[in-house]
Amino acid sequence: MTSAGNPYAVDAGALAALAAGHHARSVRPLAARPVAGHLVKPYLLRAPGRDATGADAESALRVAADHLATARLRGSLGLAVLLFHAGGDGDYVLVHTWIEGHMSDLAVFTGPAGEPAALRPGRSGLAPCVWEAAVLAHERDSFTRHVLDGGGAVGERLAAWSADVLEGEVR
Repeated sequence: MTSAGNPYAVDAGALAALAAGHHARSVRPLAARPVAGHLVKPYLLRAPGRDATGADAESALRVAADHLATARLRGSLGLAVLLFHAGGDGDYVLVHTWIEGHMSDLAVFTGPAGEPAALRPGRSGLAPCVWEAAVLAHERDSFTRHVLDGGGAVGERLAAWSADVLEGEVR
């Protein structure tokens, strides 16, 4: 559909429906911790009507540990962000790792809601949703500010990065 108000091949109806259903989701950080030789900053993210619990965090940490066990082979620098997302259509675990060359590595695991043993790698090309991307955008800024551009010894930079968390609602 093209018109003066929509000169591109944009599905205006689908975008309007998506916008009408857009809402805030809550994000809660957990304490940074060592996992498989990495300093991991975990978050719980939840859709309305869903809960994200300590048990969910533990399941996500197990998935992250398995993934991070081989992360050095992909150039990992030893810092990672973990998201457990109790989504509207299932559960997601994202493991975002900073790697060599100012790059990052992202693994997305998906599964049915409330079935942590069923989490599997997401399909090829799957990327973060808008709410997950909000957390990762914060983490990109935090990594740049505290680790890359920060002053002091590496331990001081890591402590500042670990303490700089996102909490509340994301859109």
